[in-house]
Amino acid sequence: MRWTLRLASVAVIGVAWQVYGSQNPLLLSDPAAVAGAFADMVSDGTLGQGLTASLEVLGIGFGSGAVAGVLIGLVAGRSEVAAAVLEVPVNALYAVPAVALIPVIVLWFGFAVTTKAIVVLLFVVFPVLINTMRGVREVDPDLVEVARSFSSSERRMWIDLILPSALPYIVTGLRLAVGRALIGVIVAEYYTSLSGLGNLIATNASNFQTARMFVPVVVIAALGVILTALLELAERRLAQWRKATP
Repeated sequence: MRWTLRLASVAVIGVAWQVYGSQNPLLLSDPAAVAGAFADMVSDGTLGQGLTASLEVLGIGFGSGAVAGVLIGLVAGRSEVAAAVLEVPVNALYAVPAVALIPVIVLWFGFAVTTKAIVVLLFVVFPVLINTMRGVREVDPDLVEVARSFSSSERRMWIDLILPSALPYIVTGLRLAVGRALIGVIVAEYYTSLSGLGNLIATNASNFQTARMFVPVVVIAALGVILTALLELAERRLAQWRKATP
């Protein structure tokens, strides 16, 4: 039933897109035209080059942001001192749009891949950090007390209780961060130096090649779906003790 509903929703969107796009090709190319443009961009190598450049930025930025967010969130969730120290800076930086910091980042690091990765990191780190910290704080205090009564060491408490309990929160933060990371990649490519999938979108849009413009957009959407599905799979594998939702 779940897969039937998923496929049905995709089919409805595809049919609506085909009907409207075929009537308004300049504003919204239909899926058939986008598929043809996809084949052309694969054959001429432009899509492969753009995707490779964007995946490099995504990998560095998402990986570093996820690691930093999880580590800082674990410390802040377990230590009241660390939480108090980080509260104001984290809330302030989370409230500031990452786009507003791009000129400063460019001034510090130039237009290299490092700059784009830092922009993506800023999009990623905060949802991961906040969800991880909340997950650690939501550990059942009665279970913590039981573990202490059995003379459990801090290391064993982390392994047997805190990390398993916080894992669903961590994965939720990572799933939220996936979408923000993809946004960060395109924003970074727009505002630093045009490259990757962002360059393909901007170039084809300026040339009114709507079908070719939608190809990287569809690729980004597919990346979001795939990465989210992989995170769900990882959560099921790592947290087999949780009852699977229907």
